[in-house]
Amino acid sequence: MELLPVNAAALSADPRAAEAIRAVGASHGIDYADDVAVTAMLAQRRQALQATQRGPLTWLGGSALILGVVWPFLGPMVPALAGDPILAAAPAGPLLIVAIAALTLVRVRWKRELLHPMLVGYRETLGIARAHGIPVTHIPAWLEGRSSTGGGKGTAPVPTYPPVRPTAPRATPAPATPDRDGGAADGGGPAPHTTAEPSAPAPVVPVPPKPSKVEDYERMADVGGWHNETGCLLIVAGVIGSGWAYTDGSPIGYGTALLIPLAVWVWLAGSRQGDEKHELREEALKYVKELQAAQAAGAHVPELSPQLRALLDDDHQ
Repeated sequence: MELLPVNAAALSADPRAAEAIRAVGASHGIDYADDVAVTAMLAQRRQALQATQRGPLTWLGGSALILGVVWPFLGPMVPALAGDPILAAAPAGPLLIVAIAALTLVRVRWKRELLHPMLVGYRETLGIARAHGIPVTHIPAWLEGRSSTGGGKGTAPVPTYPPVRPTAPRATPAPATPDRDGGAADGGGPAPHTTAEPSAPAPVVPVPPKPSKVEDYERMADVGGWHNETGCLLIVAGVIGSGWAYTDGSPIGYGTALLIPLAVWVWLAGSRQGDEKHELREEALKYVKELQAAQAAGAHVPELSPQLRALLDDDHQ
């Protein structure tokens, strides 16, 4: 079972939230407090959503768009059209129309799947959970129609509801105290005392502690990525400088040849960093699987860090 944004144990911790979520589930034909049913529904709807972006219509639209853009440059190269520039560029218009129509239809189908009633109800469920202070572990980018990188607001964001105040303690009358005549006193006794509503029992399943390697991954996840580009620039600069020194006879230009071993050093440093990040990423994935097992057993998993949320989004692609 994959890591859910929130599990049934967390949703049932607040009776008011559980009641509201049951009503949402009844109107959409699914019990959002059933982890197995929700997991199966999310997997099915995600596959249906991805299928709209991978069908033949997507290939047709993309191919027509590329061909329509490059045709004005390719058309004059055709011998039969070379003598008439207008005729050579004419097919670009119909190709772009086909591309726009196909890609628009893909977008319409994708949005229709994104607004499937069961997904709409689940987003409402997550909004209700947040409003009641129930921690939401993560929200997959695809569920809100965000980009693959997880940025932006999304086409169908989780709705925001006004925060619900915690259950207020209720007042209960204090036991009556007898007066001097042995009867119960009508007034002047102790003021009523308050008792808090019984709180939900603490989860018996502990959340796995975060290993130090996972914390290292969170720190390194967004670091790096510049070594290859920098190494290439150094190589180009070294080659150009050495070529200039050779053709113009300038000894100073030969100094740029030192940039080539520097580029090798940068590449090696990037390779070491990449290997370390890969190792830490595997540890982070292992930790996420531990969270999945704990959540399936009833643990209340807290909100994940942005780096771990991005890791889950990558895993869903």
